[in-house]
Amino acid sequence: MNPFWSNIFRKPGYEGTLAYFLGTVPPFSALGRRDLNFLETLIHLRNYHPGETIFSEGDIGSGMYIIRSGGVRIDMKDEQGQNKVQANLEAGDFFGEIALTTPMPRIGTATATEQTVLAGLFRADVLDALRKHPAIASKILLGLNRILSERLQHAGLRLHGLSYAHLEPSYEEQ
Repeated sequence: MNPFWSNIFRKPGYEGTLAYFLGTVPPFSALGRRDLNFLETLIHLRNYHPGETIFSEGDIGSGMYIIRSGGVRIDMKDEQGQNKVQANLEAGDFFGEIALTTPMPRIGTATATEQTVLAGLFRADVLDALRKHPAIASKILLGLNRILSERLQHAGLRLHGLSYAHLEPSYEEQ
């Protein structure tokens, strides 16, 4: 749209809305404004204090979280049962998205590292949206599927690299 007309027709303050924020998150970046406004109705905002557990390893997942503000650390236990930091996430990052499609146990523990606001999207709400608004819900799930596929491919490439790493001669052997 021409910036001249965009400035006239743009609603003031849209950039500060949850719908706008959701449009900046990769799984939802292809959604139109109307779809984002619908997605906003499915979101549950939750506040967490520093050190508060969002979910624990082994909990049955029920949805995904998008960090609106603050930070989250993801830990996994190693073979000795010690927590190992897997990721430190910040505003705009998301986690737990696999739980939207299947109620499996969480493979890590998520903890707020500072005062944090999360936007939760839960499987029950997405399934309800699929029944009532299948076109928009399908767009939401396609975006999530794209992200999951990219991550699966990346993990597959890493595993492939690890499985052949032992076959490459080291520099010391050359």
